[in-house]
This record gives sequence, C-alpha cells and structure tokens, in this order.
Amino acid sequence: MNLTKTQSTISRKKLLSIAGLGWAFDAMDVGILSFVIAALAIEWNLTPEQMGWIGSVNSIGMVVGALVFGIMADKIGRKNVFMLTLVLFSVGSGLSALTTTLTAFMVLRFFVGAGLGGELPVASTLVSESVEAKERGRIVVLLESFWAVGWLVAALISYFVIPEYGWRVALVITALPAFYAIYLRIKLPDSPQFSAKKKLTQSVFQNIRDVWSKKYVKATIMLWIVWFMVVFSYYGMFLWLPSVMVMKGFSLIKSFEYVLIMTLAQLPGYFTAAWMIERMGRKFVLALYLLGTAISALIFGNADTTAILLTSGIFLSFFNLGAWGALYAYTPEQYPTIIRGTGAGMAAAAGRIGGVLGPLLVGSLVAAKIDIGIVFGIFCIAIVIGVIAVIFLGKETKQIELE
Repeated sequence: MNLTKTQSTISRKKLLSIAGLGWAFDAMDVGILSFVIAALAIEWNLTPEQMGWIGSVNSIGMVVGALVFGIMADKIGRKNVFMLTLVLFSVGSGLSALTTTLTAFMVLRFFVGAGLGGELPVASTLVSESVEAKERGRIVVLLESFWAVGWLVAALISYFVIPEYGWRVALVITALPAFYAIYLRIKLPDSPQFSAKKKLTQSVFQNIRDVWSKKYVKATIMLWIVWFMVVFSYYGMFLWLPSVMVMKGFSLIKSFEYVLIMTLAQLPGYFTAAWMIERMGRKFVLALYLLGTAISALIFGNADTTAILLTSGIFLSFFNLGAWGALYAYTPEQYPTIIRGTGAGMAAAAGRIGGVLGPLLVGSLVAAKIDIGIVFGIFCIAIVIGVIAVIFLGKETKQIELE
C-alpha cells in the first residue's frame, strides 16, 4: 500500500498520538484495578476468591468486547468502533467509582472490560493499516508503549491518591481524561485500507469462516494459543502483583512503591522491542521476550529476598510488556483487510478467556494456601507453550505488505 504524504503524516503523528492516548487511559484503568483490588480487599473484607472474580469479570467483558467489536470493525469501520469502545469504557469506569456493593462494581467492570477488549485489537489494526510496511511493526509497538505510560500514571495515582483519598477518587481521576480522548477522535480518519475495501465487506459468518479457512488456519491456531497463554499469565500475575507483595509481608503502601518501580521497566521493554522488531523480525522478538517473561516469573514467584523480588519484578515488566508490543504488531499482519478486524478480534477474545481464568486460578490457589512460587511456576509453563507455538506455527511478516 502506497500512502500519500498526508496520510503518512497523520499515521505517524496524529494517529499514533490519538490512538496512544486512548491506549494510555485503558492502561491506567487496568493498572488502577490491580491496586483497587488490594484496597477493596481491606475495605470490603474480600476473600481471595472474590478478589479473583473482580479481575475475571473484567476479562469476561474483554472476551465479549474483543469478539463483538472486532467483527463490527470489519462492518462499520475501525474509527467508528474505536469511538464506541472508548465511550463504553469511560462511562463504565466513572460509574464504578460510585458503587457501594461488590455486585454493582463487578457489573460495571464487565462493561469497562468490553470497551477495553474491543478497543485494543481495533486500535492496532487501524494503525497497522495506516503506515508503510517498512515501519509498521515499530509504530505498532510504539503504540503499545503508551500502555506503560498509563500503567505508570496508575501506579503514581495509586501510591499518592489511594492511601490518602481512597480508591473512588482514583477511579474518577482515570475516567475523566478519557472523555478528552473521545473529543480528539471525532476528526480521526479511518484506515485507508478499510476505506478502499469497505464496499467489498461480506457477512459476519463468512468472515469467521475465512479466519478458519485452510489458508489462515495455521496462523489462527498459533495466535489463539499465544494470545491465551500471554493473557492468562499477564492478568494472573499483574492484577495480583500488589496483593502478592502484601502476601510476602510488605505494607500496602510499600507494595505500591515497589510495583511503581517495576512499572518503570515497562517503557524500556517496549522501546527495545520496537527497535528490534524491524531488524530481527516478529517471531524472534516475540519468542525472546516471552522466554524472558517466563524466566522472570519463575524467579519472582520464588524470590526470598527484597533485592531478588524487586529485580525479577523489573525484568518481568520489561520482558512481558515488550512481548505484548510484538504480539499486537504481529496479529493484524496474519490476515487480509476484509477479515483483519475479525481475525484480530477473535484471537484477542480467545486470549481474554485466559484473562478470566488467570485471576481466578490465583485466587483459588492462594485460598488453598498453595505456595506463590508454584502459582508463578504455572504461568512460566504457560508462557513457554506460547513460545513453542510462535516458533513452530508462526510465519515471519517483517516488512511484508498487508494483503
């Protein structure tokens, strides 16, 4: 696809900044949730199972959102879905600050998750289709790096706001700026590829059949395995990170402080992945960073000193978020324009099922007094399975023109 100079400028500056801003707000919400869970456990006397369900309900919403909005993106356009998902996310997040019961909180977390689950694969698809092949991977990884910015802001808000003013104020702070992102997106152009192909759209069922057709079945199986294992381990580990620190004997404020330090490592993780992905290729970067995640998770779960805990936590953030950047760059490149939103959305939805199971697994194992080292060992194994899928089922898509 040859872009005009104007399209290229929009893609690299305006599109990246606007899409990235929404991405950062989404990350702020997910990041805040991990700290809010730790605070709610104290304020509402939650059991480990209830704590696990909060994260899982969020992920159930993401399953629905990724599937529904991914399919919609191939019917009504990337931009329209981009707008809808952010509105849903923003309203749900703001209202959740007003809840007084666990049930109401979880219902709203479902809608927040639906917006978040739909936005992320659609955003990466929109950006992928709007930049040239030679820099597509790097730009999408840079888009993902806004996630680290959002997590960092979430950690700062949690450290300074939650202990002093409470979790409700923290949720309101994360929700309000998202409405500014909605305003910015109104004049955002849709994907040039979708605009050129929108008259060729086919039925939803045909799109789904095509994703599983002989030509794309190997890529689909690979993506579903990798997405499931990555999301399963990410939400199992990171939503529980502050709570795990408390379990290891640290105060709530001290655990927030250490997680904030770990979060800082996400940015160099993204930037190194962005630098490597157009040089080494998608498969190499994704496999390398996932392997680094697996090793770091194993060490973190079994850490018996503060130094080892903090160091392994830093490497866990570095490698895991770098792998996320590579995965978001790699996923849309597996399919042609006409089914790209559907394919990416279905893969993300499969992954979000892992996001449902991960926090629940941790909650049930913690309640059963299972050692946290064993819990993180399970996540280590899951990530290694993802590495094997990438190596043996994945194809290299570096600088290949999108179909």
